[in-house]
Amino acid sequence: MPARTLHDLLTVYQTQYLPQLAPRTQYQRSRLLRRFAQDLGQAPLTSVTPRVVRQYRDHLAQTLKPGTVRQYLDALSAVFTVAVQELEWLDVHPLATVRKPPASPGRVRVLSGEERTRLLAVCAASTHPALYPLVLLALSTGARRGELLSLTWAHVDLERGVLRLAQSKNRERRAVPVPSQTLAQLRRWSQDQDEHAAVIPRPSARSVFPGEHAWKRALHRAEVADFRFHDLRHTFASYLAMSGATLAEIAEVLGHKTLAMAKRYTHFTVPHTQDLVERMAQQFLQ
Repeated sequence: MPARTLHDLLTVYQTQYLPQLAPRTQYQRSRLLRRFAQDLGQAPLTSVTPRVVRQYRDHLAQTLKPGTVRQYLDALSAVFTVAVQELEWLDVHPLATVRKPPASPGRVRVLSGEERTRLLAVCAASTHPALYPLVLLALSTGARRGELLSLTWAHVDLERGVLRLAQSKNRERRAVPVPSQTLAQLRRWSQDQDEHAAVIPRPSARSVFPGEHAWKRALHRAEVADFRFHDLRHTFASYLAMSGATLAEIAEVLGHKTLAMAKRYTHFTVPHTQDLVERMAQQFLQ
């Protein structure tokens, strides 16, 4: 029997394990798998040693930023984890002793009050019917774009005021509270809607982001620069922090498994923690 190659492993991973990930993760990781197949696909699995991986890491670092190299190594590590733990094609994980570049600092771009007002007004006036509901829900719940686009009216609990997300990034179901102002809008939009209908209708099943051109026009007309759709989630989290939410509460609402991701919003909690310290001092240090 010929020796198994990395290409064999990539094929199994792509057909059996990649579909279990969130759609956006599948898309991003597929690009990396194609690069692995091109660069290392013909190598026998047993020849992909830690030394080979380090050489490959250094080769990637010649043209890619450290954060991007880390993404490549994380994806390759996931593939070899399947080889070791699921398929038992290898006894030792070749990336177990390979140092990865440090993770890139998370980008945090949030809307100012004036930007928020202008952007919502422009989206509400847009001729694209899905744009305003999508932006409003993202800004008031912190849900990811993919999570919102997968919502049907059956996932919207108007009585309890929550969205029941079935397509989260980590494949876990979670409930997201909806503030009363947005809930009132949802009640108006839900009239005469079938429970299987999409809350955010797409022009076609292959449309990843309905109204992308309308979104870009809205940003231009609202004079909001250097802003991505995912930054609506950052804006929501920053508003939570400025409202006095703890990092644990922010992580819970956003669906983070650990506090590490929520720590990027620490600086927004400073006024709240200053008030806590002041109240402590007034009570105990007088």
